[in-house]
Amino acid sequence: MSPELSKTYEASSVEPKWQEHWHKEAVYRTRVNPDKKPYVIYIPPPNVTGVLHMGHVLNYTIQDVLTRWKRMQGFEALWLPGLDHAGIATQNVVEKALRKEGKSRHDLGREKFVERVWQWKEEHGGTILDQFRKLGASFDLERLRFTLDEDYSRAVLEVFVRLHEKGLVYRGNYIASWCPRCQTVLSDEEVDHVERNGKLWHVRYPLTDGSGHVEVATTRPETMLGDTGVAIHPDNPKTNHLKGKKALLPLLDRELPIVEDERVDPEFGTGAVKMTPAHDPLDFEIGKDHGLEPIKIFEPDATVKDGIGRFGGLSREEARKEVLKDLEAGGFLVKDEKHRNSIGICYRCETVVEPWLSEQWFIAMKKLAEPAAQAVRDGEVTIFPERWEKVYFHWMDNIRDWCVSRQLWWGHRIPAWYCDACDTVHVSIEAPAACTSCAKTAFRQDEDVLDTWASSWLWPFATLGWPQKTPELQYFFPSNILVTGSEIIFFWVARMIMASLEFMGEVPFKEVFLHGIVRDQKGRKLSKSLGNSPDTLEILKKYGADAVRFSTILTTPSGQDAIFSEEKLDTGRRFANKIWNATRFVMPHIQNVSGLSSPPESLPLPERWLLSRLTEVQGTVTAHLDKSSLNEAAYAVYDFLWHDYCDWFVEMSKGAMADEENVATRETLLHALREGVRLLAPFMPHLSEELGTHLGFDGLVSLSAWNDGAGGFRDPGAEIEMEIVQELVTAIRTIRSESNVPPNERVNVYVRFLDDTARDPANREREHVLALAKAENLHLDGFDAKPSGCIAMVTRRMEVAIPLEGLVDLDKERERLQKEVERLTGLLASVEKKLGNENYVKRAPEEVVAKDRERASRTAEMLDRVEQNLASLSR
Repeated sequence: MSPELSKTYEASSVEPKWQEHWHKEAVYRTRVNPDKKPYVIYIPPPNVTGVLHMGHVLNYTIQDVLTRWKRMQGFEALWLPGLDHAGIATQNVVEKALRKEGKSRHDLGREKFVERVWQWKEEHGGTILDQFRKLGASFDLERLRFTLDEDYSRAVLEVFVRLHEKGLVYRGNYIASWCPRCQTVLSDEEVDHVERNGKLWHVRYPLTDGSGHVEVATTRPETMLGDTGVAIHPDNPKTNHLKGKKALLPLLDRELPIVEDERVDPEFGTGAVKMTPAHDPLDFEIGKDHGLEPIKIFEPDATVKDGIGRFGGLSREEARKEVLKDLEAGGFLVKDEKHRNSIGICYRCETVVEPWLSEQWFIAMKKLAEPAAQAVRDGEVTIFPERWEKVYFHWMDNIRDWCVSRQLWWGHRIPAWYCDACDTVHVSIEAPAACTSCAKTAFRQDEDVLDTWASSWLWPFATLGWPQKTPELQYFFPSNILVTGSEIIFFWVARMIMASLEFMGEVPFKEVFLHGIVRDQKGRKLSKSLGNSPDTLEILKKYGADAVRFSTILTTPSGQDAIFSEEKLDTGRRFANKIWNATRFVMPHIQNVSGLSSPPESLPLPERWLLSRLTEVQGTVTAHLDKSSLNEAAYAVYDFLWHDYCDWFVEMSKGAMADEENVATRETLLHALREGVRLLAPFMPHLSEELGTHLGFDGLVSLSAWNDGAGGFRDPGAEIEMEIVQELVTAIRTIRSESNVPPNERVNVYVRFLDDTARDPANREREHVLALAKAENLHLDGFDAKPSGCIAMVTRRMEVAIPLEGLVDLDKERERLQKEVERLTGLLASVEKKLGNENYVKRAPEEVVAKDRERASRTAEMLDRVEQNLASLSR
């Protein structure tokens, strides 16, 4: 063991050293190993454009803790890393760079543009992986996968072809969501819905027979330019007079048939609904059944097409203003009223999407969804927190077909080939030799690429060599647990289950652990647009990766949202410093000892207590990790090392550790610290490895054998006796602190036991109590009446009294306590007033209200104690 430890823990030098060592020595390399059970976690592949944020820190720390723990348990633990090609995001980045050069992708052409994106990927695509390395991630980097790798791409195309052969892939004209900025369609799951204040305009359409008019209501008056009909419910008495008639479209004088359809909501507006089949999903379906022509009025950038009245070239917003102006001028605008709208926006750029009629490729999802839903119902896959199962089932049971084509150049180009001669479509990985209809040999490939999620849904098996039956696929599939954010339960989680059942015949993982979202202290999601998202690399630099990892896990209950604050991160930094300083303090005294040489049961109380607590904590941490309760596991480690080891055992051992003859104390100091560092290793790997080099570990701590405490030494009696000592010392320290007794003053302590069985343990450990509590005398024979001028405290097993005369100015102490009573009374009244406000309790974030309730309870307890102390001194 090396006794040399620097004065302070410098994460900035320790962490890069170990990151380099792990990488250079390929410490976390995995192999197909028949002698070990596999343990597998697939990384949710971050976008190749991504940079590390606090959501990543939470997600990847959870995965790394579990992987490191299982590795120490003896599993062949694979944490498989990778990157997603991120079609829309990556193409946008490169197109933005081209615009700065005064060019567009069309200036380069498809082939040159794709080359340019690959060049960008090679230069910048590894950024986020380097950042994960700074976090201490124990990936097997030799298995790094990219969703556009050659083998992976082959698997993506193979799946498309196979699904097409089964009749589950089809092409058709449908309304899909179009992003005018990204210039591509989006799947339903790529559209976020936000509530916004808008208006509902009522417009009068004249009837062609001159008998009056029909009044329609719309939230988008500009789309009337594409109206080709009006629909009414057949059983709505309010609109019976309109049956069989026609209306005239204002501004464009287009004749509109009035059709009857049960899908019309008779309660919306006037009961008559304008039909815009090219720009509304329901209108499209109704229009298709009634022969209404779909007229597209927008260009791909959402400007009005030329030839649509006088509105050609106007944006959607400008067209709305002009349409309303002309309607009002023509006497067609009846009224407008406030209306709350649910607006669809692009998940990537937040542009309002446009319902868009176009020919797209779809995957029929119902047959794939049914077995995937059943797998969760049957317990083949468990979802934690359990509340997400209802959300999962609702989506699966109401699933819609998946639009998988995207109007992009970067991605997996759809393997569909059109005959130049007769336009027959052939779906195959390679271009066919000849057309099956006309035998001609000239083909053109579909211009579109597949949705990015249509590659990542294959992640669990395509990363391992599928469709080939590789040794890795047979050994490492399926994985044990998927750790991801709840926001992609549909995008990714559900689809992976579907794909794995379809192509592998089994589920891809046994457990799904959905963590929450990282939010600020106001409850808002961290985001650049809100300006509340910190620079994560600067955070790692300031606090150290281990401190950030540990604090994040410690303060985030499993499955709940994480509340970010730098104050919380300081918890981890202070903990690292505490363990470092304790190790540095005991190092000179543990140089000539190794393991425990005496049976634990023969040791003094403090040693027996610590070793018993160690065994208990080893079991507790293991049990919590087994349940993926990482914050509780982290707290158990924290409590043992900070409180049991540092605050109590090291303090109690200060006299004994300097005694060369007292081998038992020094051996216990080393053994408990070494085992504590082993427990800490999954959470704080850099600190653990550094301390391990000084504590005599044979090799890396992260590769040492995990100890779950099974069969370890337990002494419940010692734990009870030590609890009595701690109760007594804590009571004395509390009285000293609350009474402002100077630290160097020794006190006389009087104890009356409420539980007589506590007397003997307190008496046997008298010397430890006197030293820890800085007491001159310890009177354990009880008292009928408390000595005059004393402060007393009642605990579970005893009443402890300390005379203050001669230690503090009693008059000043009474005056101080009276002011403290007044301060706490005011504080309590203020908090209780706030909590008594129903509006505040309903509207404030739950965590804020919970903190206020805790503060009220704590303040009431403090006030009660101060009032008791004041009463004691007044007597």
